[in-house]
Amino acid sequence: MTRDSGKPIVTVLTAPGDAEPPGLDALRAQAEVRFASDEATLNEALPGTRVMMVTDFRTEALAAAWPKADRLEWIHATSAGVDALMFPALTDGPVKVTNAQGIFDRTIAEYVVCTILMFSKDFPNSIRLQQNHQWKHRDTERAQGKRVLIVGAGSIGRQIARLTAAIGLKPHGIARAAREHDPDFEAVHGNDSLTEQLGLADFVVVAAPLTAQTEGMFDRAAFQNMKPEARFINIGRGPIVKTDDLVAALKAGDIAGAGLDVFEEEPLRPDHPLWDMENVLITAHMSGDFIGWRQALTDQFLDNFDRWQRGESLFNSVDKKLGYAAK
Repeated sequence: MTRDSGKPIVTVLTAPGDAEPPGLDALRAQAEVRFASDEATLNEALPGTRVMMVTDFRTEALAAAWPKADRLEWIHATSAGVDALMFPALTDGPVKVTNAQGIFDRTIAEYVVCTILMFSKDFPNSIRLQQNHQWKHRDTERAQGKRVLIVGAGSIGRQIARLTAAIGLKPHGIARAAREHDPDFEAVHGNDSLTEQLGLADFVVVAAPLTAQTEGMFDRAAFQNMKPEARFINIGRGPIVKTDDLVAALKAGDIAGAGLDVFEEEPLRPDHPLWDMENVLITAHMSGDFIGWRQALTDQFLDNFDRWQRGESLFNSVDKKLGYAAK
């Protein structure tokens, strides 16, 4: 492995089998770039590394190889969620963490609006009828005026609020604490108001990060607090929802449907009952992924790397105790 003491060492941690992130040639001009994809290769790459770019946001390799991180100053996660990185040695230590906040916000919001309209206009049934060559006229719902509860009023939640408001829905947010006069929401309520707000919403959208406080937040009791005609949409993190409780709620009619992009276990196993539920829309953890997103992630990292080189403050700094980038 090449050693160039005149340049800072940057290690890129990818998932096993993944290709090198695009657009790293500009980085090679400024740093010695190493690559790792598992605990063994990371053990070799980490000594001397000052900066890490982590593209495998489900990895456990970093925690396992952490004793080798002798000069590490900063980790950049190319994802909005950083829950897999929040192991005690990192959260309690001085290493800075940044994330990819802002890259996926708009496309995730577009996905949510699409899902709301799919349900409102009964497109799942229209697709099934088309596949069966059946002509069946139905009346469908108006989305305008419906109340959307966005659980997680951060940057993604804000984009969802803006787009849902643009088509006439009424977005309400749930945050750690209530906020007054937020321009993008009808109102932002505190976590202590979640139960009450669930009972008022026509659509409930999970846009929160996975933390100790949000894990398992949506259990059977939460679904029973929702309107029977409400739809549930999860673009946050799978473990925020207890999947068995969601299945039970759908079967019991506690809620009318679900649009799911993330799951407790991914990929969703082929024999899972969610696949066959006609009131469930499933996508493969892709709500934020747009053509060119990998290059956009690299560009964002390079912008922050330039700031690090100049000794400036980094953008998208994660509060390691909270588990997300707090503005």
